[in-house]
This record gives sequence, structure tokens and C-alpha cells, in this order.
Amino acid sequence: MPSNMISTKFLEKAVLPLDVIAPHVKTEVYSNSAARTSVLRNPNMEKLQKGYLFPEISMKHEAHMKKYPDAKVISLGIGDTTEPIPRVITSAMAEYALALSTPEGYQGYGPEQGQMNLRKVIAEKVYPSMGIKESEVFISDGAQCDIARLQTLFGPNVSIAVQDPTFPGYVDNGVIVGQTGAADESGKYAGIAYMRCAPENHFFPDLSRVPRTDVIFFCSPNNPTGHAASHAQLRDLVDFASRNGSIIVFDTAYAWYLSESESADGSSSSSKPRSIYEVPGAREVAIEISSFSKFAGFTGVRLGWAVVPSELRYADGSPVARDFDRVVCTCFNGASSVAQAGGVACLSTEEGRDAVRRVVGVYKENARVLVETFASLGKEVYGGQDSPYVWVRFPGRRSWDVFAEILEKTHVITVPGSGFGPGGEGFVRVSAFNSRERVLEAAARLRKFLA
Repeated sequence: MPSNMISTKFLEKAVLPLDVIAPHVKTEVYSNSAARTSVLRNPNMEKLQKGYLFPEISMKHEAHMKKYPDAKVISLGIGDTTEPIPRVITSAMAEYALALSTPEGYQGYGPEQGQMNLRKVIAEKVYPSMGIKESEVFISDGAQCDIARLQTLFGPNVSIAVQDPTFPGYVDNGVIVGQTGAADESGKYAGIAYMRCAPENHFFPDLSRVPRTDVIFFCSPNNPTGHAASHAQLRDLVDFASRNGSIIVFDTAYAWYLSESESADGSSSSSKPRSIYEVPGAREVAIEISSFSKFAGFTGVRLGWAVVPSELRYADGSPVARDFDRVVCTCFNGASSVAQAGGVACLSTEEGRDAVRRVVGVYKENARVLVETFASLGKEVYGGQDSPYVWVRFPGRRSWDVFAEILEKTHVITVPGSGFGPGGEGFVRVSAFNSRERVLEAAARLRKFLA
């Protein structure tokens, strides 16, 4: 018998009557005779709306393929990379993996916080002149996992604010740990401050209208809108958090997509901050999370990091980093050592950094093609310059209806904007993560349909 199957005959013999094992549970709430435990369901799970966004889109993809088995579906939906990982990086992982088969090269458990060589290279190469120490860098298996660990760290009694629209993981993890009430008809959860980010306010919230919360989740460049906050905007955000005694969780998963400009000395730099720590005072109020997924193609390899500065303190003066370290050591056995070898190869040499820049360049060119496609059709289109995402408005239309119509008529998968929050209604997100050939084909189909 497969390990994931249990004989119903065994259950019939083994399960005691419910009134014996849990006399406090009313048996009449059960409508059939199927075996059940006496464990109560986490009531917060019931608050979650439908399924998680991206698996739901995958199910619609599968249903579409059953309906049109010969269709050549092009996915511009979920942000999954498609370009091969550069060989300089995979070679480092392969070398490390082969060394594990020798007595000299074998290593078992590593530090839960990550290999020190990777923590050091991140501190030096990602945060130059920002005062970040390797001891403040925690290696993980991806930013989304860090979001869940941070929500575990904060617990159910904090209040949170999110951009609207925003990556759904911030909200859903908050719901699961009990930080929210139920959702209303628009999809807004009680207990969450939704910071409206729309074309009308240049995708940055009016902080004077945002109530004080304990934690502020903020992503720049933003997923899904593609907007990257300016230095002045982030300075306002840091000042806002400082005045309110709040903690910012700053997500930089797409920082490598920020457009660079060449200075007088010939060096390249971004006109918009790649890190919250470029803003004075951020070390006292901000945690930063990031990922190798979207710039190095590690969506399947799984590697990311969080930075928790030593200056960041709770109301009682205790360091946040100490508690985060405790959560990491309790909930996590450390990122794959093979993946970490690849992470070092990404960042430690100019060859590695150039290689991932070239990959990012492919997606940025794809985004340019998509922006031009929608713009040529007279659509209101945003993003695509500092981000792999293009944010397209369809006034007066419901996002899921637009998603369904585009899929039905063009066999192209997008993402309905409402899946990112109430502020996303009327938009769809189009991803640049695919091959140039498929993006060009998708653009041709979209032109034909939308014209």
C-alpha cells in the first residue's frame, strides 16, 4: 500500500467513538460517517479567499488545455523564469555537488543562518557602503518562505499595512497567523491597512491617509504594478515608520531590474534605490528580504536572504534579530548547500554578475516588447521598465473576465489584477518571463485580438 494511503478497514477498527475521545465536541456537526479526528480546524483558514492565486491560475490553465488540447498556450502569467541558469553558476553547484561524494568534500548540516561565505558576499556586493554586516544576513530558501517566517515572528497581535495592489503572500500569511478579521465583499480584510497604489497617485501611497500599523509590507520594484519607488518616496516611508514606531518589511526580489544610468566617470548606477538601507535611518526600522529567483533563475533551486539589522529593536528594547534567529533555528534547517554554492558564484565574481545581468536583460527586452504592444493598441499600460511585469488597465472590466477572454481568444495566460487586492480590479498583469520567440508570438496574438 502506498505510504499516503490508509486502509479504511484499519480506520474502522482503530478510531474510537468521538464521544469517548472528545466528549466536549458535538457529534451532530458532522454530516456523514467518514472518520475524523477531534482536532479543531484553525479558524483563520476559513477566512482565506478561494485558493492561492497562482495555483488557481494553474488549474484554469489545465482546464483550458482539456478544452483545447491542440492549443499552443503561452504563459505570461506566473512569474517563473525560463532562461537557463548561466553555466558559471551551475558549474559551481555541480562542482560542490560532486565534492559531496568524497570524504574530503562531504558536508552535512550547515548553519541555519547560512554559509558565512555567502552571507559575507551578499553584505559586500549587494549592500556596499550601507553598513550591513554578514552577521545580519540570514540565508533562506526564498523570499516567500521568509514572509511566512516573519509572520510567525510577529505573531497574531500585530497590525499590518500592505500596498494595494500587492503580492498576495503578505496578506495570506497574515490571515493564517490570525492578524486579520474576515474579508468584505471587495476582498479587503478587517485589520489590514490597504495603502492604495494607483496611476492617480503614481503608485505610491498617500502616507498622510495611512493609519499607524506595527508592520508595513512594501515591495519595490512592485509586484504587480512594476513601479519602483524613488529615493524621496522611500525616505518618506522610512520617516513615516520612524514616527509611528513601525517595522518595514521591504521586498527587493526585483531590484536587479532597476534601469541603470551611466555617470560621468563611466560607471553604472540606478537612479532608484535597490535597497531600503540606502535611505538614512532605515537600519532602525526595516527588515529587507530578497531572492535569487528572479535575477539568477533560482525559482526551482530556491535561495534567498533576509537582512535584520542589529539596531532594529522591539518596544522593550530587545533586538529583533535575536528572535528572528530563534525562529530560523526552530523552523528551518538551512538552505541547500548546493544552492548556496550557486549563490556565491552569482555574486562573488564579475563574470557571475555579468552573466545574471544578461539574463535579466532578456526579460527586460521582453517587457519592452509587451509595453509597446499594449501602448500601440491605445491601452493604458504601466511597468515594464524597472520590472519584468507589465500592468495593463481595462476600464470598466472585471479582471477575471479579461483574463478569461484573453485566454479563450488568444491562448495566452495573464494574471487578473484583482488577485493582488481590491486595487488591482480592472487590471491584468502580464509577465515577461518567457522566451523571446514566445513573447513575440504572444504579442502578435494580443494585437490581433485587442485591435
